[in-house]
Amino acid sequence: MHVVATAGHVDHGKSTLVRLLTGMEPDRWAEERRRGMTIDLGFAWTGLEAGERLAFVDVPGHERFVTNMLAGVGPVPAVMIVVAADEGWMPQSAEHLAAVDALGVRHGLLVVTRCDRAEPAEALAQARAEIARTSLADVEAVTVSGATGEGLPDLRAALGRLVARLPAPDPDAPVRVWVDRAFTIKGSGTVVTGTLPAGTVRSGGELLLDGRPVRVRGLQTLKENAAEVSAVARVAINLRGVERDEVFRGMALHAGEWTVTGLIDVRVEDAARLPREPILHIGSAAVPVRLRPLGDDAARLTLTRPLPLHVGDRLLLRDPGARRVTGADVLDVRPPALRRRGAAAARARELAAGVPGAAELVRRHGLIRRSELVAMGVRPEGEPVAGDWLADPAHWASVRRRLAEEVARHAEADPLAPGLPVEAARSLLNLPDRRLVDALAGPPLRLESGRVHAGDAAGLPAAVADAVRRLRADLERAPFRAPEADRLAELGLTGRALGAAVRSGALLRVAEGVVLLAGADDRAARVLASLPQPFTVSEARRALDTSRRVAVPLLEHLDRRGLTVRTGDRRTLRAGGGPAGGL
Repeated sequence: MHVVATAGHVDHGKSTLVRLLTGMEPDRWAEERRRGMTIDLGFAWTGLEAGERLAFVDVPGHERFVTNMLAGVGPVPAVMIVVAADEGWMPQSAEHLAAVDALGVRHGLLVVTRCDRAEPAEALAQARAEIARTSLADVEAVTVSGATGEGLPDLRAALGRLVARLPAPDPDAPVRVWVDRAFTIKGSGTVVTGTLPAGTVRSGGELLLDGRPVRVRGLQTLKENAAEVSAVARVAINLRGVERDEVFRGMALHAGEWTVTGLIDVRVEDAARLPREPILHIGSAAVPVRLRPLGDDAARLTLTRPLPLHVGDRLLLRDPGARRVTGADVLDVRPPALRRRGAAAARARELAAGVPGAAELVRRHGLIRRSELVAMGVRPEGEPVAGDWLADPAHWASVRRRLAEEVARHAEADPLAPGLPVEAARSLLNLPDRRLVDALAGPPLRLESGRVHAGDAAGLPAAVADAVRRLRADLERAPFRAPEADRLAELGLTGRALGAAVRSGALLRVAEGVVLLAGADDRAARVLASLPQPFTVSEARRALDTSRRVAVPLLEHLDRRGLTVRTGDRRTLRAGGGPAGGL
């Protein structure tokens, strides 16, 4: 299916053309038919010669209903501009074309009507000249008469050529349907309609209605039931879990891959000349906003209600008083706060590069989840540093340096304290996830027992380092005769001092009250390798020249390390388990 919107001055024959092409009445309300003027959006469809179906969104031409017109044109990929031969180019022709141009619509068709009333050449030439200066540029033109039917076959053929030029939509793209109608069907409940420009909607699936989960109870397209509908299409979606009075035009049904935001930065020309409270139009939504110029062509918009948006979205800013519309491109859906003097000007310079890619957004944010980039409408690049977190390399290096500084500052403030707790490090560095601290704590730092430590023992206080040296002298001739508690106390290796020496890797604590030099376990394994296998505790004690107080916990430590295997009251050194090298 293809969807085309009409555009043009009031009473220039838009609805008449749709009626003749489709055999359907686009004016849904009795008031519209009584007054002969379209007030709200109308919908109709027909078949093309190639077998494809074409749906029309017929919009009102009167200036009082410009909001309804924008709601109809906003979501569609192509437009049929209608100009009457007997009246020519008119004010609403210009206003509609300005909206189409501001939206960046690039596919269209010019239709000059009422050729039975006047020679169409002048109106055709004037309309072509106006359209040529816009995003539509050089469009195909057709002249017709709604009264006589002259030119209708040519119009059908031109519409076929128009839709053939439209870019193919992505059926796997994130879904966003702007609601243009909502009503209740007895026995079914709430139904909303809209144009599906990309993606696929499935019956039974779940969508979000302005952030609220709703279930798709059923689907129709052009009044035909469907299990799924892919873009581009007009869809009617029967919703479960929402009442009719909770839905209104301008709301959006969307998948989760959108950022629902009330604050955006945009690129817009002459930002300083725009009103401070324009109306933002996107899809069928019309939302008052507060505009803060950041520079000549950049502004920050604060929305009165959040909308699901992507970076790169095209929207309109309308000045209700001046009847003027300006196009804008969304550059950031999660902009930073502007707190310091000069921040706005700096932000404008940053935004001057235009619609950003993944690398630029990662650079701006420093750290950002891959899922957040997807929700911004940007394809992620690179590998995460932790979980699904992507990091800007320069920012990541800076945070790593700061972590080392915080660990050193913590150790300097209390040399005997354990390392810096991971949660404290996360808070000090203002990181959003403790897994980032884990990833940062690589050499020369190390992570142990939920704390970040300096990578070696060089940071031991002088008194503790001296005590370790004295203990080393004690154990030089008998490396497995662990000192008694009174000797440790005499050396000052108790409590926090002993804990600091063990954490630094200078000492090995195999059990409470049993302390040896670092590496003593590997050295013991080399000694035990010379014994007949298996061996008893007593045999090990004699070989190691130590007491049972030390031998038993030391052997249990070797068991835990997998260097020995215990069977009953005997142990065997695991094959290949003895460390290489001699005593």
